[in-house]
Amino acid sequence: MRAVRLHEDGLKLEEIPRPEPAEGDVLVRVHAAAITRDELTWPTDRLPAIPSYELSGVVEATGEEVMALTPFDRDGVAAEYAVVLRAVLAPKPAALSHVEAAALPMGGLSAWQGLVVHGGLKAGERVCVTGAAGGVGHLAVQIARALGATVVAEGEACDLLFDTAGRASGDASRIVTIANEAPNATYFIVEPNGEQLGQVGALGLRPQVDSTFPLTDFEAAFARLEGRGKRGKVVFQVSRSASGS
Repeated sequence: MRAVRLHEDGLKLEEIPRPEPAEGDVLVRVHAAAITRDELTWPTDRLPAIPSYELSGVVEATGEEVMALTPFDRDGVAAEYAVVLRAVLAPKPAALSHVEAAALPMGGLSAWQGLVVHGGLKAGERVCVTGAAGGVGHLAVQIARALGATVVAEGEACDLLFDTAGRASGDASRIVTIANEAPNATYFIVEPNGEQLGQVGALGLRPQVDSTFPLTDFEAAFARLEGRGKRGKVVFQVSRSASGS
């Protein structure tokens, strides 16, 4: 199979053996895989390594359409096939293409865990999201509204302030941040979770996709992460059918 792999001297597109699932794993035929800024710095202690930790695809053994945020300490999914922990898989929303579904897991789970798991958001509460137009922020706004909360502007009094942009201060009863640690704020790093991702996927969210690239254009894809005017996820379209539902 073809896979993008990070070596000490950079990224390469290579032909490597198809991976074999171990206990608790499934083999997924990858249709689309999203990438994240700075992720090439994560696996430098275990090279060569496959980047990308968000996928949408089809379970090879059953034909189920799935999406996932995969663990950061394993090989990623910028490949034609990937071995994925069954516990992190969630159904792909039928209304989303594979490209759109691959753009959802990291931002959607970050937003869900910030608002619900760590923030304890309840229907009827007022919530402020800093960086509301960003990759996590635009999904957090959609989730908050779907859960019956009122989204207010930055600086207004609120029950929960969810900081995605490094501005973890304000007139809020509770503050949660993914940007950086701050006094009186709960800081967390997103964790893969298939059950939670399934709840996110059921809300009818619309993730933003900035651009798509084939695996062969891996250099251009990673360059786009640093480009000006980027809005939404950069996604590898691994399968020709990835842009359809």
